[in-house]
Amino acid sequence: MASLEQRVKKIEERNREVEANKAWETSWSRKVLIAIFTYLAIALYLKYIVGINPWINAIVPTVGFLLSTLTLPYFKTLWTKYIYKKLPRG
Repeated sequence: MASLEQRVKKIEERNREVEANKAWETSWSRKVLIAIFTYLAIALYLKYIVGINPWINAIVPTVGFLLSTLTLPYFKTLWTKYIYKKLPRG
């Protein structure tokens, strides 16, 4: 009986981890952090490699990236509805 209880406990712990990972993947905190890191990476590249004033120019790709992450849930819904359900299961 103890073995069964341990297995259930492991499954419940795994489910909590999966739920936390899913919450992180869809959180605004993650999206904002990705936008900040993208902006900084592009700004530093433009400043030190290309040699131009990066602070305004780095906004364009960052906004593009952020918009793409905001629209992905919509496309995921379409993909799940029209493509995933039609894939053969093995």
